[in-house]
Amino acid sequence: MNLHQYIERDTGKIITEKLIGDRSVRLLYNPVREHAPTLFKALTSARMSSMLGWLHFDAGLERKQKKGAALFAKMGVNWQECLDPPDYFDTPRKIFERQIRYWQVRPMENDPRAVVSPADARVLIGSLEATPELFIKEKFFSALELLGRGWGDTFHHGDFAVFRLTPDKYHYNHLPVSGKVIDIYELDGAYHSCNPAALVTMASVHAKNKRVVTIIDTDVENGTGAGLVAMIEVVALMIGDIVQCYSRAIYEDPVPVRPGMFVKKGCPKSLYRPGSSTDILLFQPGRMTFCDDLQRNVCRRDVQSRFSSRFSVPLAETDIKVRATVGRAESRDGHQAGNAER
Repeated sequence: MNLHQYIERDTGKIITEKLIGDRSVRLLYNPVREHAPTLFKALTSARMSSMLGWLHFDAGLERKQKKGAALFAKMGVNWQECLDPPDYFDTPRKIFERQIRYWQVRPMENDPRAVVSPADARVLIGSLEATPELFIKEKFFSALELLGRGWGDTFHHGDFAVFRLTPDKYHYNHLPVSGKVIDIYELDGAYHSCNPAALVTMASVHAKNKRVVTIIDTDVENGTGAGLVAMIEVVALMIGDIVQCYSRAIYEDPVPVRPGMFVKKGCPKSLYRPGSSTDILLFQPGRMTFCDDLQRNVCRRDVQSRFSSRFSVPLAETDIKVRATVGRAESRDGHQAGNAER
């Protein structure tokens, strides 16, 4: 299947995604990977990813031909959301790393039990419970493999949300929950594409990529009350780095995320530089219920998703805004605080 569609949350419309470099990605993850494994490894290395990022975001024709509002239009981005004026943006990299007035253009509800989206992204939700009909556990990732150390059993039968960021998206990550950071660590790896063609071709692509894992205890004073939550920031093709830059107020006085810190839901946590990338949230069993509309959307059979086609079960993504509610915390005894509707 060449077509890939998703559901726009705000309107309910089915949108056909224009996948950037799709033909090249399909070539890389089929003939090249199978017949030239050494070349495939080189093309998904940190050095090649950095070079591709520079060519696309720093040395591209866009810089010579367009800047400001014209460059925003070419990249399909709304410049009116940004903190800086249009004439500041004279390269695709500056647009990629833009700061927005998120407190105005990405509002967040006041419910302390709400779990929110960490990014502007296309989200796929599901369960890691070991049942035969679910492909996720073995094909997409396992919690143990993804987390890399220590925490796999904690989330083994829990729920997950995969947020796929495309190059046009706002690329600051925000905290999905409030709580105390009890662990944060980096795992080295490759720079595979997050294009659906790559995700359905190779098993556990996310667990093969470089990533930062943050474990947050939300069962603390002023926390969200969703138990332990794992936030995994995964690099992808053309991503150079994940910069940890937590800010309590707007983007001011950014600091690295450290164990022992209390972090507040909705605040900026980190920045991808630059390309496409993925955030993954893992939840303990029974501690969070996804919003009804997301649960309905993922099962839609009228959406032509490459995930559905590859794994023979309905798996449709929903386009979602950062800081929008994705679900609500449940107490340890399984009683939910409030309704999980949007």
